[in-house]
Amino acid sequence: MRPNEHFAQFGGVHFINNVPAEEINRFVRELPEGKKDSLFEVMTELNKAGLITVLNDGLFADGEGSIGGEETDEDRT
Repeated sequence: MRPNEHFAQFGGVHFINNVPAEEINRFVRELPEGKKDSLFEVMTELNKAGLITVLNDGLFADGEGSIGGEETDEDRT
């Protein structure tokens, strides 16, 4: 995994930071309350703003950090 790759603590979504954490934190603090109702909404706003890139690679992490994902045909054989 690259240093800027992360998994959301809740929901386990795989993403890449495109900017430093301080810039992400500032952006989130400045979001209107209605855009901070859920982690999904916050991550969507960060992705739309280009501050993170959500990777639709089928990888997720559970709350304890175990990484898993979708089964492929190779996994089933």
